[in-house]
Amino acid sequence: MANARAPARMEELAVLPLFFRLKGRPVLVAGASEAAAWKAELLAAAGADVTVCLGGEKACDELLALEKAGRVRLQAVNWQVAEWRDLSLALADCDDDAEAEAFAARARAEGVPFNVIDKPAFCSFQFGSIVNRSPVVVGISTDGAAPILGQAIRRRIETLLPKALAEWAGLAASLREAIGAQLKPGGARRTFWEHFVDLSFSGRPEEDAAERLMTRVTQIATAPQTGSVTLVGAGPGDPELLTLKAMRALQSADVILFDDLISPEILELARREAKRMLVGKRGGRTSCRQEDINRMMLDLARTGKRVVRLKSGDPSVFGRSGEEIAALRQAGIPVSVIPGVTAASALAAGTTTSLTHRDCAQSVRFVTGHSKKGALPDDLDWRAIADPTTTTMFYMGGRTAGEISARLIAEGLSPETPVLIASNISRADEKRWHGTLAGLSEGMKEIGHDNPVLFGVGRVFSRKMAGKEAIDETQAVFHKPVHGVQALPALSC
Repeated sequence: MANARAPARMEELAVLPLFFRLKGRPVLVAGASEAAAWKAELLAAAGADVTVCLGGEKACDELLALEKAGRVRLQAVNWQVAEWRDLSLALADCDDDAEAEAFAARARAEGVPFNVIDKPAFCSFQFGSIVNRSPVVVGISTDGAAPILGQAIRRRIETLLPKALAEWAGLAASLREAIGAQLKPGGARRTFWEHFVDLSFSGRPEEDAAERLMTRVTQIATAPQTGSVTLVGAGPGDPELLTLKAMRALQSADVILFDDLISPEILELARREAKRMLVGKRGGRTSCRQEDINRMMLDLARTGKRVVRLKSGDPSVFGRSGEEIAALRQAGIPVSVIPGVTAASALAAGTTTSLTHRDCAQSVRFVTGHSKKGALPDDLDWRAIADPTTTTMFYMGGRTAGEISARLIAEGLSPETPVLIASNISRADEKRWHGTLAGLSEGMKEIGHDNPVLFGVGRVFSRKMAGKEAIDETQAVFHKPVHGVQALPALSC
C-alpha cells in the first residue's frame, strides 16, 4: 500500500503565466513615448486592435511609423475620456505615481487588466521577456525583480529553440484535427506527439513531412497498446545531477512510483499530469513491501500506463532493481533502466576525492551494510574487504557501523585508516564527519540515523589525498553547506 504523503505538483509561483488571445480585440495604450510605442507594437504583433491615446502630447517617431503602417490608431484625446467599453487590456506610460494610480483605479473600475510601464505597483499583469517561434511563444518572468536576468534567460532559450520550430508548430496545427480523429487521448496520442517533438528538433520539415506523420499516426493507431516500466536513477538528491534521459522519462510518465528518498525538487521536474505514488522503503520505518511494489508496477503497466519507478541513486547499485526487472520480465512487461549518479560518486565529487587514486588504491568496492534481515550480511568476505589498497564504500551501514569497524580492525585493517561519513549527499543539508576507523561509531552518533548515510573507508580519504579544503571547509563543490566536520591528522599512503 502506498504511503499517504502526496507531494505538490507545483511549488509556489510568484506570478501565474498566462497567454492572452488578442486577435481583433480592442486594447488601449496611453502615452506618446518610445516605451508606449514598443508596447503598442508588441500588442499589434499579437493581432490586437490598438488605440493610442496621446493626451495632447506629440507622438514619437516610432508611433507615427506604426500609424503609417496601419498597425495602430492614434488619438489626441486623454485616456480619461477615451472609450473603455469592451477593452481586453489597458496600458499606460505615466509621468508620476499620481497619474499611474488614477489610471489603475479607472482600469479596476472598468474591470480591465492593466499595466503601467515600469511601475509594478500599479500593474495587474506584467510583461516578460519573449522568445518568439510563433505559434510557439515562450514568456519569461522574474516578477520584476531582475529584468536583466530575464533577458539573459531569453538569450539562452533562443539558442536552444531552432528557427524551424515555427514551421513544425504550424504543421502540428494543420494536422491536429486529423490526428485527434485517429488517436484517442492517452498513451497512443502522446506516443505520436513525442515522436513529433523528436523530429521538430532535427531540422526543417521536408516537403512530404505531413504524409509521413500521418503514416506514423496510422501505425500507432493499429498497433496494440501496452504499458511499460522504466527504472530511473534519480541520483543522490541534487536535481542538476539527473541525466537528460532521466528527464525525458519523467516528462513522459503516466505514473511515477518514487522512493521515500526522492527530493521534491526532482519530482517538480516531472510531467504535471503524471500521478505520483510514494512507495517508500526506509530501514527501521514502516515501508511498502517489495511484493506490493512489484504488483503495483504490473497492474499499472497492464492498463497501458507508462510507469517510471524512480529510485534514489542508481537503480543497479543496491536498488533492488534485479527483483523488479525479474518480476516484470516474467509478466511480459517491457522494462528499461536509466542509470543515475550513485551516492559514492557524488560524495567523491563533493570532496574532490579520487576513489581509485593510483598512489594508494588499486580498486574500489561497494558493500551493503544492511541485509534482508536488517542486520549486517553474514556472508561478507571481511579479509578481502580489509585490503588496505582498496577504497570501500558502505551503503546503508549506519546502524551496523560499529560492527563494521570491529570486523575490519579484527582482520588487520589499521584503526587509523581514514573514514568519511556523509548524510544527504549533494543536498542543501548535507552533513559530513571525517575521522578514523576506530572512531567510526562515534562519528555515526554525530551524523545520526535520520537521513540516508554513506561512509567510505580507505587511505584516499586522508586530507593529503582528498584535499584538506574539501574535507574541512564549509563549502563543497556542490556549493552546499556542510556540517559536523572532525579534524584528522594528514596520513600518507
